[in-house]
This record gives sequence, C-alpha cells and structure tokens, in this order.
Amino acid sequence: MSNILLFYVADPAASVAFYSRLLGRPPVEQSPTFALFVLDSGLALGLWRKDGVQPRPEHAPGACDLGFKVAPEQVAQTHADWLARGVTMLMPPTDLDFGTSFVAVDPDGHRLRVYALAEAPEV
Repeated sequence: MSNILLFYVADPAASVAFYSRLLGRPPVEQSPTFALFVLDSGLALGLWRKDGVQPRPEHAPGACDLGFKVAPEQVAQTHADWLARGVTMLMPPTDLDFGTSFVAVDPDGHRLRVYALAEAPEV
C-alpha cells in the first residue's frame, strides 16, 4: 500500500510546472486532470483538478501544511533556493518552539512548510 496526499488544483499543468521546478523532477504520472509526484520520503503527492473532485471539497487550500523535513543547516539554503525559483513565501526562516521553519505557498495557496527540528537539550 502506498500513501498519497491529494491537493485539489485549478490548473494541473500549471501545478505540474511549479512542482517539477520545486522538486527537481517530473511527475511519474500525468493526464489533463491529474498528476502524481513521488517524494523522497516515498509519500506520493497527487494534483487533482478541483472541478472533478467528488464529493466536492469543503475547505479552501491553506487549511493544512505539507511538511518537508530537512537538516538544520538546510533550512536557509532551501529557502534561498525556493526564492530563486520564484516561490511565494508566507514566512521567512523563523525559530519556533519545535525548531526552525519557513512557509511557502503553491499557485493554489497550499502551504508548504520546510522545517528542521530543534535538538533536544541534554539532561
């Protein structure tokens, strides 16, 4: 069994272009209404044209985050890389209670959180 996260999108072709640039790879499956990417973790990200989803979604994009865990030293570099790719940012790298994180959005407003967990204090 494989796990998939589905994002409902207005324009699958535009979303494929965005995620291909962001992830540095093409989708493993693509049609006019759907595309599928496999992330490094093995989780699949499906992009489904929202006017074909049944039952219709009740929430707008941005109601949750897709998280990308990286090493602490990769947060700033990933942020700079995504900015260079033209990704819209909601929050720059920020120290939070769990670690360091930044938040970006895709063309449909889905939140993409890159984070590195803080090291546990030694006791």
